[in-house]
Amino acid sequence: MVAAGAIGTPKLLELSGVGNGELLSEHGIDVKRDLRGVGENLQDHLQIRTVFGITGARTLNDMSAGWSGKLRIAAEYAFRRSGPMAMAPSQLGIFTRSSPDHDSANIEYHVQPLSLDAFGQPLHRFPALTVSVCNLRPKSRGTSHIRSAAARDAPRIQPNYLSTEADRMVAVDSIRHARRLMATDRLREYRPEELKPGRSVVNEDQLARAAGDIATTIFHPVATARMGQDSMAVVGADLRVHGIDGLSIADASVMPTIPSGNTHAAVTMIAEKAADLIRARRGS
Repeated sequence: MVAAGAIGTPKLLELSGVGNGELLSEHGIDVKRDLRGVGENLQDHLQIRTVFGITGARTLNDMSAGWSGKLRIAAEYAFRRSGPMAMAPSQLGIFTRSSPDHDSANIEYHVQPLSLDAFGQPLHRFPALTVSVCNLRPKSRGTSHIRSAAARDAPRIQPNYLSTEADRMVAVDSIRHARRLMATDRLREYRPEELKPGRSVVNEDQLARAAGDIATTIFHPVATARMGQDSMAVVGADLRVHGIDGLSIADASVMPTIPSGNTHAAVTMIAEKAADLIRARRGS
């Protein structure tokens, strides 16, 4: 059973000789099973991270400023089990439509009481919110393949975010929707000031370009060893790899299409199904 995730699983398969025969031969790997779908069909939720400065309220930016702020947060958690360390990073989630063109919710918000230039960078020194929004049903498809036959080398991941006109339009509408959210009467008292992408970004071309500049992965990669029976499928409904006896996959890579929401529950379901199949094969 392989369960290395949508990035790790295709890497393990390709290094073992299971994948697109032409790609494997280029890297000097003996082809055990030619499966062209391995590493293809990569999907992810792209998180567009708009940032709004506020006044009249504290956020994690100013609460954690300096060592004294960090110590106060740590002490509150140590003695009271409360405060910022006792809460999830995102304090608000919303499922809604980016525009009336969609019949059901197609975007998801993660609103966080903090802001920063990029993951791994320090928080800003002024109070601000990150109002991030992602397209739940992206049309863009990417790839994840080995770059060499060396196991230590990271794979070449090409998400191809915003590579379709439909995805670019949802991104544009999402930024506009985030602006409307922050302009509501309830939030007006905090005088939100748009910092990213900025109020000067107005037309569709500018907004689409800005979406790519301020967006990041939301860590939901799926579908690189998808389930099915066509020529690009890697596993069947029983999670077994086509043409390889005794080899199954149980992770997000087997999803044909990304779920319209967080992937954790779907991956848990796949794992439970895999356990049921294993028990059934063993007659227990």
